[in-house]
Parts: sequence; structure tokens; C-alpha cells
Amino acid sequence: MTKKIRRPAALVKQGTLTLYTTSLKVSELLIPDFYSIERLDPENPNDKGYQRLLSTARAKKLAAYIVDGLDKKDAFLPTSILIATHKNIEFNSTNNTIEIDIDEIGPFSIVDGQHRVEGLKMAAEKDNRVLDFEVPVNIAINLSNIAQMTHFLIVNTTQKSVEKGVEQRIYARLTGLLKVEDIPKLPKWILKYVQKGEDQKALQYVDYLNSEKEGPWFNKIEMANEVNKESSVKQKSFVKAIKDYVLVANNPIYTLYDEDVQHKIFLNYWKAISNIISTDEETVLLKTNGIELFCRFCVPFFNKVENMADYKVSTMQTLLQEIFDNVEGDGAIGIGHTEFWKVSSTASGLNSGAIGKINTEMVKALLKSGKKEIKL
Repeated sequence: MTKKIRRPAALVKQGTLTLYTTSLKVSELLIPDFYSIERLDPENPNDKGYQRLLSTARAKKLAAYIVDGLDKKDAFLPTSILIATHKNIEFNSTNNTIEIDIDEIGPFSIVDGQHRVEGLKMAAEKDNRVLDFEVPVNIAINLSNIAQMTHFLIVNTTQKSVEKGVEQRIYARLTGLLKVEDIPKLPKWILKYVQKGEDQKALQYVDYLNSEKEGPWFNKIEMANEVNKESSVKQKSFVKAIKDYVLVANNPIYTLYDEDVQHKIFLNYWKAISNIISTDEETVLLKTNGIELFCRFCVPFFNKVENMADYKVSTMQTLLQEIFDNVEGDGAIGIGHTEFWKVSSTASGLNSGAIGKINTEMVKALLKSGKKEIKL
């Protein structure tokens, strides 16, 4: 099989971006080492991939459609695939062609269109006629991996939704690179998130909690692109709660301590909670409602503990127990008992408004607590 492809192409200039608009046969897409997909590895927070998890079911549907459409000659796939390389491809302006030497240029990164390519690959395995099927392709050249990741984010947040967990990971990665790498111009709404850096900070909390074997959250958070049957909550939900309630100006641990200390204090907080409310049984404490309530409550709680100058688990557990014992108000009674948090019990049916009212009652109990010295 030849590993050189010559195709007619149109040269497209968009600022500093150079694109070649062309078409390729499926047989050319499937040449060994023609493409690779930079998928985000959920097991590795430092992974450099950015693509969402492949949906095999979605690719199979496309494959079935293409094969079924061959006989009637009405198979239709007009949306172009975007592939990229950090290398250069010369454009022949005399005859408007490009020549791709896969051994020199490949593999291309698929920036947008991995499901189409996978579906076409499946279809070709079922019916050889698919190999001659042509698909529109845009080829970006001289594009660094960081730029490719950025364009993936732009394409998938302006045209169609990317899974929120993957989006958070890309925002976090771009935040870390903002001052050390040349990054393509970002839309204002993306740049705002990247500059603020909250996704990066919140993900550091989540990654830490999920990796600490002695904590209640060990391996309980399903990361972006991960399928984890042991998890109780998705990364995207926990990250959102931390951004909304923990990374705020009136949180003393956020403003007074470096990140390592912040993470340890937050873990101690959850250890103290789970020492009182058992996580050995199936409860919703480590699900969305538990996260929402105790992330909301952590700021007034940490302000109280900061005055005590002691963030040990035992200290926070004693204070929490006093709060749970003294909390009043409809819906809040029993908040410190495991029964309250069992699946199908009171906590399962809480909405955001009810969680807000319980938080208010807990803050009232907090203000009344600590009247006498806590001895440990």
C-alpha cells in the first residue's frame, strides 16, 4: 500500500492558521499511521490528551447507515473532518494540489471527527465498497499540540457540546500553560475561564480527594472519560460545587494557606463528617446532595475552626458533632445520623432549596457552638 497521497486542495488562510480543504477516501484514512487520537486518560491527571471518550454505539450507528446507503447510493456525510499536524505540507499552486508522505507527516491528529472516522472504519470492515467512499477533510498544518487542543475546545463549545468533565480538564490544562506557552487566541468566554483558573484549582482538590486511600472519597469520583462502577459522583459535579462554594474570598483556608494545606484541611473535613455519618452503608452522603450541603457549609465552618487555630480531624469532628446535636428547624433534625442519609431516606429527596434551608440551620447551630473550651 502506497503511503503517499496526492489530492486536489484549496488553500485557506484564517489569520495565522493554514488549512487545506480537500477530500480523502476511506481507504486513505485507514492507511497505517495516517492518524492518531489524543484521548484524555482518566487514570492520569497529568495526561496530555484532550479527546472525549469514544462512544462505540454512536460509531456503530454511523457504520450501519453508511453500509445501508451504499446500495441506494444515498449515503451522505457532508460534515468535514478536521485533522492537524505540527509539520508543514507544501501546496502546489500550479495545479492546486498537496502531497502527503505519511512516513514523514503522519500520524495526523484528529481534532474533530473521531466518531465519523471510527464509524467509517467499522463500515469498511463490513463492506469493502466503503473504502472508495469520500469524505470532506480540512487539514491544519504547522499546528502545535496545544493549538490542536485549543481548536478542539473551540469547535466543540461553539458548535456542539463537549462532555463537561473533559471541558474542565482542558480549561485546567490551558490555565497551567497560559504563561509559558504560545496559545491560539481564545474566544472571550473561554479565555475568562482559563485566566480565572478555577477549573484547575478545583480539579486539584478533586484529584487529591480521589487519590487519598485513607479518605472517604478514595476512588469514589468518576473522572472525565472514565467508567468507574465504584464511583458515587462525577468529577464535573464535584468540581462545580468546589468552584461555587469553596474557592471563594471569604473562605479562610483558600485565602490563607497554600494549595497543599488547603487540600489536607478539606480532606480532614470530610474525614470528620464520615466519622460521624457512616459511609460503610449505602448513603447519599458522598453523592450530589452531600457534596452540595457540606461544600456550602464549609466556609462558615472553616471560619469558626480558623479562630480555634486547629484543623485536625478530631477537632473538626467534635465541633461537627456539637452542631449536629443542636441543629433545629424542619428538615434538619437528624442531619448527623446515618439514617438521614440512607438511600430513599430524607436526604435523597432534597432539592437545592431544602439544602439551603438545612445549611442555614447548621450555621445557626454553629454560631451557638463552642461556648466552652473544646478539650481534645
